Amino acid sequence: MELDDTDRAILRILQEDARTPFSEIARRIEMSSATVHDRVGRMEEAGVIEGYHATVDPKAVGYGTSALVGLTVEQGHEEETLEQLRELEGVQEVHLTTGEWDVVLRVYAHDTDDLRKLMFEHIAAMDGFSRSQTMVILGTYYDDERLPL
Repeated sequence: MELDDTDRAILRILQEDARTPFSEIARRIEMSSATVHDRVGRMEEAGVIEGYHATVDPKAVGYGTSALVGLTVEQGHEEETLEQLRELEGVQEVHLTTGEWDVVLRVYAHDTDDLRKLMFEHIAAMDGFSRSQTMVILGTYYDDERLPL
C-alpha cells in the first residue's frame, strides 16, 4: 500500500495516542470522520496498522529486571530454537541479527534470581544453544516505539 501525506498524518496521531477518536483526527487534519475511518480501515487491512495496545510499565506489574541477551545458536537448530524462545515467559522480543550474535533477546524477569533461572534452566538447556552474553539494563534513557513518519 502506498501511503500519502494524509495517511502519514493519521498514523502520527494514532502513534501518539491510539485511542484518539476519528472525529478528533478528522478535526486535526481537516477531513471528514468517515474518510478517516475508511483510511484507517484500509491501513488495517493492508497490515500497515498491525494492532492497538496499552503500554504497561514492567516494574508496575512485578518485572523489576530487564536484559538484552545475545545468543549463538548451532547451525541447523535455528527454527527450533526461535520457537522455543518465543514460548518462554519473560522473553519479550526475539531478533535474528548479523554480527557476533545470531539472536538478540529482550527479556524481563522479576529479579536477578528469576533472570538467572531463565538463562540457566531454560535458555542454556535448549538444544542448539551454544553460548550467550547477558547485559542487564540498569536504566532506560530513551525508548520510543513511534516510527518517524
